Amino acid sequence: MSTGDLTAGELRVLVAIAGEGSFTAAAQRLGLTQSAVSHAVRTVERKIGAVLFQRGRGGAQPTEAGATAIRHARRILRLMDTMRQDAGIAAARGTTGTIRVAAFRSAAFHLLPGVLSRFGQRYPRITVDVSVVPETDAGVPGKVRDGLADVGVTALFSPVDGLVTRQLFEDSYVLAYPTGHPDPRRLPTIHWKARTSAETEAWCARQDWLSASDIRVEDDDVAMSMVRHGLGAAVVPRLTLGSAHPAVAVQELGPDAPIRRIGYVTTPEMLNSAAVRGLIAELRAQRTTEHRPSVPR
Repeated sequence: MSTGDLTAGELRVLVAIAGEGSFTAAAQRLGLTQSAVSHAVRTVERKIGAVLFQRGRGGAQPTEAGATAIRHARRILRLMDTMRQDAGIAAARGTTGTIRVAAFRSAAFHLLPGVLSRFGQRYPRITVDVSVVPETDAGVPGKVRDGLADVGVTALFSPVDGLVTRQLFEDSYVLAYPTGHPDPRRLPTIHWKARTSAETEAWCARQDWLSASDIRVEDDDVAMSMVRHGLGAAVVPRLTLGSAHPAVAVQELGPDAPIRRIGYVTTPEMLNSAAVRGLIAELRAQRTTEHRPSVPR
């Protein structure tokens, strides 16, 4: 194993192969020959001391070691971009650049617009790239961990190794139902796919009025559309309501109603970015009647 340092160019080759799925496509993306890409990979593998890709007819797939190396490569390259951005901000040049934000759907729809409006006033030449990530599997934290997002807005379940997480506010669950229905708890239940906390699952299990499998949909926004069209009722976090349609009414679920904890997640290195700190400041400053930050940073 060589002790030589990896170069930025070598890191870009790893990320390009992971993104394109083959050495040939990565070479085209980077404007290199395929032999140059193969040579770069062999050099990196020699420096690291591990095989990073399995080559075959289907292209190139990262090994377990390769997936780890690619995750770090994305974060290192992003940190280099951030260094340029922050130097420009420090020099008061009004730097340009991009900040990548991942968020679950209802946060992207109902929380981020106000946050990004104020952020844009402070950093008018920084582009914000927002991706909507389902609340399943690794979700938003996985995008941040893998170097595909700089900061994420997510429901907090458990700590993720290597990431910084902070709570912003608690989001209580309510029952959304078609306006005018006299007994919404007798309606069919509309279920939606998303991760929930153990506490929320336990609460739902105790509610004998919740049916197990009436209607199942992909996400809470689809569930709200079903409610609006009179197909049933759905237990949803209050943030999902946004500007609820007049055809949707809301019933509180009582003092023991479940909550989900909404927070941000980023990497320790990106927490030092001026742009990321600015975005986090706007997230923490977001105030509505229902959503008040409950845990200071």
